[in-house]
Amino acid sequence: MNDIAYNGGARTQTRNVVSARHLRKAYKNKVALDDTAFEIPAGRIVGLIGPNGAGKTTALKAILGLIPFEGDLSVLDRDPRTQRDELMQDVCFIADVAVLPRWIRVKEAIEFVAGVHPRFDRAKCERFLAHTQLKPNLRVREMSKGMIVQLHLALVMAIDAKLLVLDEPTLGLDILYRKQFYQRLLEDYFDEEKTIIVTTHQVEEIEHILTDVMFIRDGKIVLNHDMEHLGERFTEVMVDAGKLELARALNPIDERALPFGKTVMLFDGATDDQLAGLGETRTPGLADLFVATMKGTYA
Repeated sequence: MNDIAYNGGARTQTRNVVSARHLRKAYKNKVALDDTAFEIPAGRIVGLIGPNGAGKTTALKAILGLIPFEGDLSVLDRDPRTQRDELMQDVCFIADVAVLPRWIRVKEAIEFVAGVHPRFDRAKCERFLAHTQLKPNLRVREMSKGMIVQLHLALVMAIDAKLLVLDEPTLGLDILYRKQFYQRLLEDYFDEEKTIIVTTHQVEEIEHILTDVMFIRDGKIVLNHDMEHLGERFTEVMVDAGKLELARALNPIDERALPFGKTVMLFDGATDDQLAGLGETRTPGLADLFVATMKGTYA
């Protein structure tokens, strides 16, 4: 399936890596995906962000063909339910870099990935490791968290996958190693031929690498937007004390109080003319936009 994408004002035809329509997945006591629909074009880094229980991991499992579901889902022009073996030749999935068997050696990790993924480039992996302190016989239990990150990066970046799926990949790592993971991923792995889907609770830390963001709540995508034009749609205003009622008349999607009597309001689609004179304006951070969206009064 193709979609129309915008690139610098020009309309270009872009192939969708993922196309989902009417996805539904119900567990015994909860509907995890509820008529969910979204599309992910090729060559994008997409953040799938939502609170616990929102449906993030269920959506990823559907994309990876790990669970049955209702609805239509195409991943790299394949149906994950019936063509999973073929699909996984072009897909790489990484969850939580901090979880590796403590007994495994570097060379054994390389052997394992080489044995399960047909697009793994052992030479590329070993070139990356040559610039680290990771030696072939070193076990995970002997590594620092930073070294574990380096090992995961070496394994991931040596797989020539068209789609990379990352589910909370830096869980348990401190901020230094989380930033290192994403920066190296951006510099040494991503290109226009690859697509990355990442879920995380550290919204601020991935904001700078994303091309697109999807917020999911109660099994539905409630915001799906490219990062480049997000600031054109949403505006945050620190409203002057005497302008509160004028600002509220424009129906902000969120309002929060700050110290010293300051009030910040978030607007969707308000024009510069409408907001002129109300107070200082700025583009909202992704975390603030996420919090406003998750409050439940806005979708």
